[in-house]
This record gives sequence, structure tokens and C-alpha cells, in this order.
Amino acid sequence: MTVYYCDFAVGDDVHGAYHDQEYGFPVTDESRLFERLLLEINQAGLSWALILKKREGFRAAYDDFNVDRVADYGEEDRSRLMQDARIIRNRLKINAAIANAQVIRNLRGSHGGFAGWLRHHHPLSKAEWVKLFRKTFRFTGGEITGEFLMSIGYLPSPHREDCPAYKKIALLNPPWMEN
Repeated sequence: MTVYYCDFAVGDDVHGAYHDQEYGFPVTDESRLFERLLLEINQAGLSWALILKKREGFRAAYDDFNVDRVADYGEEDRSRLMQDARIIRNRLKINAAIANAQVIRNLRGSHGGFAGWLRHHHPLSKAEWVKLFRKTFRFTGGEITGEFLMSIGYLPSPHREDCPAYKKIALLNPPWMEN
């Protein structure tokens, strides 16, 4: 039996708004794409509820998910982040955020940006996406890549078909529905 996010998120104080207004909805804005990738990476080994509770701390700590600012972070910023209790203080995850911001910035030259890169490679199977992400980004295994791509509309909906969010998402024709 498939368990859907809808089964426990609807009406929940922590998960509700994210479920209803963000999860699975198409995203093209670079900062929002970077935010989703950064949050998914930080969720590894932890609960999504914890990440949602710390989301505003991540936003403040990572300069509102500004790719250029994060890509330019140096040792002082790494030290600052390691001391910031508002976020997950894991050196590998912090280093991945900075390295991935640098990759995203470089994608502007080759694909017009992160959204263009995603669009260029669409459609791929989950396994193909995972292979591509592992080759391109840091700290992006199968679960992280899969959740990231579902969260932005590139892999099939994480919602039940009778969920009101599913219906809203379908009206936006996310990439996974184009096939």
C-alpha cells in the first residue's frame, strides 16, 4: 500500500501549508530551486518536520538562498554556519550547499540556469536523474534526488489523485505530466 504525504500532512501544523501550496508544484525560480535542493540535502537522516521548522533559519543563514552569495562563501562563512543553531550543523551538508551553489551558477552559462538544465534533461527516469545528479552535484543520492524532483514537479506527483493539491498541480501541467 502506498503511503502519500496527503495521508498525514493535510491540516498538520508543520506539514500542512507545505503540502497544500508547495510540494509537487512546478518551480522554475533559481533561488527556490536551490532552497529545495538545500533543504532536501539537509533532511537526509532527519525528519522533514525538523527541516520545515528550521526553514526560516536556513533562509537567514544562507542569504535567502541567493545562489551567487552562497557560491562565494569562504571559510569564515563555513565557520559561521557550523555555529548557527538555526540550521543543521553538518560540515558535509554545508560544503555541499556551497559547492552546489557554484554548480548552479555555472549552469547559467551552459543552460541559462538550473531550471534550463532541468528542462534540458527532461524527461528522464528516476534512475537516470539520480545518476545525472550524482555526477553534477554533491550529496545527492537516490532519496534526495527523488524527493527534490517530486517536490518541484519533475517526477510523478507525491499526492493522491483525490487530493485538492493534486488537482491544483495538474492545472499547472508540471513536467512529469507532459509525458
